[in-house]
Amino acid sequence: MDRTTLSSVDSATSVNGAAQQTGSGSPFDPSRTTGSGGSRGDGSAARTTYGALTSASGRRWLLRGAAAAAAGAAGGFLAADWRIGATLTAAVLIVLIVRSSRRHSEVPRWRRPSAAQRRTEAQLRVMRKLGYRVMHARGVPGGNGQIDHFIVGRRGAFAIDSESWDKRLPVRNKLEKLYHGKFSKNERIDEALEEARTAEKLISEHVGRDISVRASLAVYGPTLPWDSHNLRGVDLIAGSKVRKWLRSGNERLSDDEIEEITEAARTVLPARY
Repeated sequence: MDRTTLSSVDSATSVNGAAQQTGSGSPFDPSRTTGSGGSRGDGSAARTTYGALTSASGRRWLLRGAAAAAAGAAGGFLAADWRIGATLTAAVLIVLIVRSSRRHSEVPRWRRPSAAQRRTEAQLRVMRKLGYRVMHARGVPGGNGQIDHFIVGRRGAFAIDSESWDKRLPVRNKLEKLYHGKFSKNERIDEALEEARTAEKLISEHVGRDISVRASLAVYGPTLPWDSHNLRGVDLIAGSKVRKWLRSGNERLSDDEIEEITEAARTVLPARY
């Protein structure tokens, strides 16, 4: 083979190699998801996601601060008193902070919980300050079930699932069967009961004695004819009455028992997110 031919072959090999390298950068190339290259890609994506979230959060707070400052400046100008403007700025900023804290969730934002779950979570922040142990979005081994909120306190252990239903439809109990309008909710009750019973069994096995877990559905939207009502082993709670319901338990757990059950729940009920 003469030098011209060898040169042509080398050139073609170089072109093919470059093409293969370019092809490996395609987002549809399976090789990107395996090996060390895939790990670096995942880490880069995670850093990008985190950076996007933090920058978005910074922009939101910048806009909130600007809105509060604008409202304060307008109020101070109209009242011809800078102190009124400063007070108005602080008041607007406090309102924005309170609203933001109520909407904030401990579950990562890329796994955004439902509005009902956030409302229950906001109530549970108060119970946490009173010594209750609170966990959110706990998986139930053996299936795809999830306990939205698992709580341990002086009055016992509780599993709460939060539901948002159409407020235009009535809720009624007919012969131990629950209906929302014409729609049966019995399957949802059975799911909540099964999740709590599984958690109860796993925790009891872990600590070496029987532990009781109360199952419940916190319902937001329609007006319930009761604050709480036990139906087929599950307490149906008006969403705004979660804190009241938690204080209605009959058990009396010591600090050591609360800590023991909490640690067992963290072990046997893995976090979903």
